[in-house]
Amino acid sequence: MLYYLALLIEKTLRPPGFGVFRYITFRSAAAAITALFISFLFGPMIIRALKKKQIGEQAKQELQQVGNHVNKAGTPTMGGLIVLLSVILPTLLWADINNWFVILIVLTTLWLGAVGFLDDYLKVIKKYSKGLIGRYKIVGQVSIGLILGGVVYFFPDFFFSSFHKINTLTTVPFEKNMNFDWGILYIPAVIFILTATSNAVNLTDGLDGLSIGTVGVASISLALIAYFTGNFTFANYLTIIHLPGSGELTIFASSLVGASLGFLWFNSYPAKVFMGDTGSLALGGAIGGLAILLKKEFLLPILGGVFFAETISVIIQVSFFKYTKKKYGEGRRILLMAPLHHHFEKKGWHESQIVTRFYIIAIILAIITMATFKVR
Repeated sequence: MLYYLALLIEKTLRPPGFGVFRYITFRSAAAAITALFISFLFGPMIIRALKKKQIGEQAKQELQQVGNHVNKAGTPTMGGLIVLLSVILPTLLWADINNWFVILIVLTTLWLGAVGFLDDYLKVIKKYSKGLIGRYKIVGQVSIGLILGGVVYFFPDFFFSSFHKINTLTTVPFEKNMNFDWGILYIPAVIFILTATSNAVNLTDGLDGLSIGTVGVASISLALIAYFTGNFTFANYLTIIHLPGSGELTIFASSLVGASLGFLWFNSYPAKVFMGDTGSLALGGAIGGLAILLKKEFLLPILGGVFFAETISVIIQVSFFKYTKKKYGEGRRILLMAPLHHHFEKKGWHESQIVTRFYIIAIILAIITMATFKVR
């Protein structure tokens, strides 16, 4: 909205300096700062409201003997509302909201945020122990996957103009001038990616600052990728798919960076608020949605390596437990506890130590992700 206002002022009054609003780099920086400001302004208000309504984290029996989790019960949750406000509002203020890339990423984030909010509402306020039933949560995730995948697949002219044949393509890492075509499997692939990324971030959200910090690191890389993808010169130089208009996603990703930093202020150890499923599902959907719209799906296992490892640890743990129970009559475990961060807690690592080391890994993976554009 500020973007359109600035363009109107420049066109009618022609004041000096207003041309800067046309630059994605300027608006991205402004969006990140705005997101940080909104977090600091509204964060304490939302936390106080959550405390007043006694919307706190419930004690989890399986975590009572792990780390410092016994003291986490009662900490305000549903803090994902802070993140959503800090991401969406700056995007609406600084991005071109008529851009279909922006429309779809905002829709994806809000949709999965709503699914997460319903889960938190049923769990924390209505006191349903399991929250939103798993199959209904899957329905919400699959639905937005159908919408996002369907629009790109059936209406490519919204995005790609005469380049519509690239709607089902994606970049192959470490390979120059090579793209993979999903073909008729594009929509199922989108559904899988959105479901997987939203659940992966949700699984990672188990220690103070862990999930939001790793999301922030990934968002910095995605902001750069969005800028390169939307810029013909950079895209041509890096030999990646050029998507006119996708540069506006830089503003959304930058808002995500600012919102992550802002929420981390309150979520760092010892956390004053948890994001809950409201935040984790929305953030996972945002990361997955950006990768899909930027044609960088195959980079997710690298860029989101921490989320990937957390998810794999759960899959391996559950599968091995079921297998050994069926074969030996007693379930056995590979890890002391899943997801992976709880395994290290069981080994005696302090919560802050685990989070810091996972941050370091996330930064290394982000560097490797960016290196894939030149190591080809």
